[in-house]
Amino acid sequence: MALLITDECINCGACEPECPNTAIYEGGSSWSLSGKTYASIINDYFYIAPDKCTECVGFHNEPQCQAVCPVDCIIVDPGHIETKEELLTKKESLDLIER
Repeated sequence: MALLITDECINCGACEPECPNTAIYEGGSSWSLSGKTYASIINDYFYIAPDKCTECVGFHNEPQCQAVCPVDCIIVDPGHIETKEELLTKKESLDLIER
């Protein structure tokens, strides 16, 4: 599963530096993966690029963005449901891209 930041986000930015996959972006900012740049998913508040989110599986016991969010606006994205095994595979492929 990927996580999703809801429109309750107050744009505090606490979540962004916590993400081990750099999957969190400020609203309006483009995001990149494998040398390709993609348009912003959300313009008004921070968002999570689902192709990069592993819910911190392989890094931490819980999603770090959820742990630091002061308004609890980060939820499981119902449009991107993945098993723990799929998240670990995604983490491994992201690790390869980073090398």
